[in-house]
Amino acid sequence: MDTKNDSSAEEVAGEPIDKRRFVEVPLENPIKRGDTTITKVTLRKPKGGEMRGLTTRDLMNGDVNSVIALIPRISEPALIDQEVENLEAEDIAEFSGAISGFFMNAQERAAMNKMIRGTSSE
Repeated sequence: MDTKNDSSAEEVAGEPIDKRRFVEVPLENPIKRGDTTITKVTLRKPKGGEMRGLTTRDLMNGDVNSVIALIPRISEPALIDQEVENLEAEDIAEFSGAISGFFMNAQERAAMNKMIRGTSSE
């Protein structure tokens, strides 16, 4: 039995697979739902049917209408349309960035991680 540790199956571009499939978005302006306050939302990488009626180009570019339409389909806790439509601009921007990230390939993710971490290319 081969017990070789192949991290490429579990990591791509330095990120665990789950991190590429699920992204936690902290809310700058929490959502009040009855007695519950939602301070963070987890987005799941969308599948084809969840993107029905939307274009990948619009989602990748952060089109607000497309982002607002997609969030209720892929959020946990599941946000309703009215909650999403009432999100503040900075929260929409965070969701938009997370959604755009789902469409990046391994090289783009690695480049983005390098930029975020502030490492220079030598």
